[in-house]
Amino acid sequence: MTNAKIKPELNGVAETMLLTFYARAQYSKSPKHAFYDAKAVELVDRLDYDFSRASKDTAMGSGTIARTIVFDELVRAFLQQHPDATVVNIACGLDTRVYRMDNGQCIWYNLDLPETIHVRDQIFQEQGRISTVGKSVLDPTWPEAIARRGTMLFVIEGLSMYLQPEEVAQMLRIIHDNFENAYVMLETTSPFWVQKQSIEKSVQETGAVFTWGVNRFSEMQELAPGFHGVKDDNILRGMAKLYPVYRLVSWVPLVKNMAEKILVFQKD
Repeated sequence: MTNAKIKPELNGVAETMLLTFYARAQYSKSPKHAFYDAKAVELVDRLDYDFSRASKDTAMGSGTIARTIVFDELVRAFLQQHPDATVVNIACGLDTRVYRMDNGQCIWYNLDLPETIHVRDQIFQEQGRISTVGKSVLDPTWPEAIARRGTMLFVIEGLSMYLQPEEVAQMLRIIHDNFENAYVMLETTSPFWVQKQSIEKSVQETGAVFTWGVNRFSEMQELAPGFHGVKDDNILRGMAKLYPVYRLVSWVPLVKNMAEKILVFQKD
């Protein structure tokens, strides 16, 4: 691996991966971090990108860290139950979860658009049990690149809020029709934020727009035929680790409804 700077040519939703990568790197340098993203700390300086917007956007940073804390918790627990699982990290961007979760047994695929994977491959150069797939999740041929082994886990973080409902349905239909013993962990935003278009400033400046959201799996059942809900979770546990006041208000229905959700569901 060379130390040459990499200049990503990305925009819109794809560009948001740079902001979240930076947020995890900066958080990991704080003395009281709940997780340490060694890869982000090591590699963020290789990107030739103006991170000044991300450095000033505390809302984006806090949301990124909170959902990372909760997703890490959920994925770690899943791999403890299914150590030889196959994980497909959909819309992976520059996500580094595999380097915190790797148990030496699981197979891990990082899937994203070709232009995103081009950037990722320059930075991480993954191989062996960790590999990349450069295709849209709406491309019905991407499952051809995935070797089926053990229980399948599909992690979908930071994507669904930028999709149309019919695209969410298409994404889930591809998973349903091509994989058995499949579980999905899907991050969703609240319909409140879709309606208000109250999006983090640094994300807004990339041109990305919220288009879809639900608060619980039952609200998206018609988009996910052949699946049943396992758990409706949210990122408030993660927020409480950043801001202890959330421990006092996380039970309030309004707060729970406005929080980002992580919906866990399984193929019938």
